[in-house]
Amino acid sequence: MSSFPCLVRFVSGSGQVRYRLGERLVDRYLEFVAGRCRPNTLRAVAFDLKAFFAVTGKDPVEVTAADVFDFLAHQRGDRTVVRLADRESGLSARTIARRLSSVSGLYAYLVARGDTPVRASPVPRGLMTRRQGGTMRSRMAPLVRVPRTVPRILSPEEADRLAGALRTHRDRAMVLGMLLAGLRRCEVLGLRFCDVQVADRRLAVVEGKGGHHRIVPAANRFFDALGEYLHHERPGGARTDRVFVVLKGPRRGLPLSAEGLDEILDGARGRAGLEHATCHQLRHTCLTRLREAGMALEAVQAQAGHRPIESTRVYLHLANDWLADQYLRAAALIDADTAAVAEMLAVQEAAAR
Repeated sequence: MSSFPCLVRFVSGSGQVRYRLGERLVDRYLEFVAGRCRPNTLRAVAFDLKAFFAVTGKDPVEVTAADVFDFLAHQRGDRTVVRLADRESGLSARTIARRLSSVSGLYAYLVARGDTPVRASPVPRGLMTRRQGGTMRSRMAPLVRVPRTVPRILSPEEADRLAGALRTHRDRAMVLGMLLAGLRRCEVLGLRFCDVQVADRRLAVVEGKGGHHRIVPAANRFFDALGEYLHHERPGGARTDRVFVVLKGPRRGLPLSAEGLDEILDGARGRAGLEHATCHQLRHTCLTRLREAGMALEAVQAQAGHRPIESTRVYLHLANDWLADQYLRAAALIDADTAAVAEMLAVQEAAAR
């Protein structure tokens, strides 16, 4: 227990990346997560649990609700310095909520096992409020309130500057995959040759969030950049069927990592003089432009790979013309009704005379 929590990353016999923290029950839970979740989820859970037990300093079976509240306070910071964006200190509410979810998942697993001293999860479901009626869930306040914010997107001019700052056809193809097809970072890096349907101008996404598969169309500009990369830049001796690989250095020909793609984007953003341009913002920009162009919300949902359509509704608010058109239409109806009522009253007054 002296080394717990010590995060160790290793490759299993089947070639999959796995994690250990040095405690039997926690490591068994990470094995359970690895069998049912995507690699990114596994990595996030491992880091979240490391952060939690590093703060609590306790054996997993000895953790109490008080330890959970102390952890939340620790993650919030001391409030002496706050961010201008959300007036919060410490980690963002989304990160804290995710870490709390990871801890809750661990204890749900320990309770379900039935062979541990843990009989109930120390993670409270929420705090009771004075609200009357409704269900138990409606009377509970969440431990962490996550604000709903509108994602930032790139303007057409900013998108052009970013594309112009990219140095290789490979980089341009990856960025256009996010900017024109709405792919996530992991979906771009997960593309294999069998997923690229050139004749139909479509991409099969099998490395999607949650393991869900979908087929999405992509613009000709993406396939043009992809063709230039495959013909002129991709190493001929690469032994992977992943489309995007490292072009130089000791890892030449190996699949490009998420950190590598972030580094590429950071460099291009600096050369373009942009303050913001992340992989997810490129995806948000694509889906917003599709909605602005009149694409049905259900079609945007399918392109994005969202399970609930509520996740797609944010693009209604990002699309500038949608809200303006809805408002102007409603305002015109209100004005018409007001004019009709005024005209009717004028007729009634004239008749009364």
